[in-house]
Amino acid sequence: MKAAVLREFGKPLTIEDVETPVPGPDDVLIKVHACGIDGTDLKLLDGFGYHPELPFIMGHEPAGVVHAVGSAVTDFQVGDRVVTYNFFVCGKCTVCRSNREQLCPHMTGVLGVKGKAGGYAEYLNVPARQVLPVPASLNFNDAAVLCDAGITAFHAVDRSRACLGETSLIFGVGGVGSFAVQYAKLAGTRVIAVDQSAEKCARAKTLGADEVINGSEQNVTEMARELTNGSGVDCVIDIVGREATISAGINSLANGGRIVIVGYTPDEYHLSGKQLAQNELELIGTRCGRKRDLLQAAQLAANGSTQSIVTDTYPIAEVNEALAKLREGNVLGRCVLQI
Repeated sequence: MKAAVLREFGKPLTIEDVETPVPGPDDVLIKVHACGIDGTDLKLLDGFGYHPELPFIMGHEPAGVVHAVGSAVTDFQVGDRVVTYNFFVCGKCTVCRSNREQLCPHMTGVLGVKGKAGGYAEYLNVPARQVLPVPASLNFNDAAVLCDAGITAFHAVDRSRACLGETSLIFGVGGVGSFAVQYAKLAGTRVIAVDQSAEKCARAKTLGADEVINGSEQNVTEMARELTNGSGVDCVIDIVGREATISAGINSLANGGRIVIVGYTPDEYHLSGKQLAQNELELIGTRCGRKRDLLQAAQLAANGSTQSIVTDTYPIAEVNEALAKLREGNVLGRCVLQI
């Protein structure tokens, strides 16, 4: 099969012929139709965060059709349309049994990120327990991006406890942010979206944002206060994860507000204990999401409650061009490889 292979950090991927995997008794072999790419892939290329053993096949947003099943698999059959849940967890520990499986301390790998070959290939072999069905009304491009962008945004908004009548401030309107704007709006909040791109700010309005702030031209904290009559916002969802955005987010919060940190960078954050304590602010981390978050995101997409975030598509042969465009910040929403 054809695959895009990472052989050296900091170098382009190479398109190679590699051996097609053979499913074991409990596995499902998926013929990949689409695979999204995002900032995590750029981190992998740079050797930041995760360090998979090389050579490695990336791709953690795959969607496709079941091509073959193992002898013990009963939940899926050839021809089923599917996506994957990317965390390989034990299913037995306290966090797994309390529906927080993405925090499993016994995790053995992350699809397309560490230890488990991903969807930058014609075929993908995974245990059947990692596979979830795709509603028939969803095309493969839109299904694929739910595996990370959708599930991550859904879980972040859920963690924020955003609710009717509140105001949400969302930093970064790329792939994850495009979904976060929509989910925060569906939760009943007034949404203020922040980005440094005028084009992304304009697009945020089409996705449901009530107000936008161009961070390259406006002071975010001052604008957030002005738009809330001085009181501040109830929750911040920071998908950028820079020191500057964390600081602006915390300073934009109303008393009792929450900030949810989605994005992570090498930046470190200097926080005021007095400000956090006396204003009863909450600092909340969030990591991707749970299987049930992915299922709910898929249902919302399938019934038309959310718009597509896919703005760019490339054939797998042009994967390096796609990654370069993403690195340059020129992908408006989400980029998907056609496989």
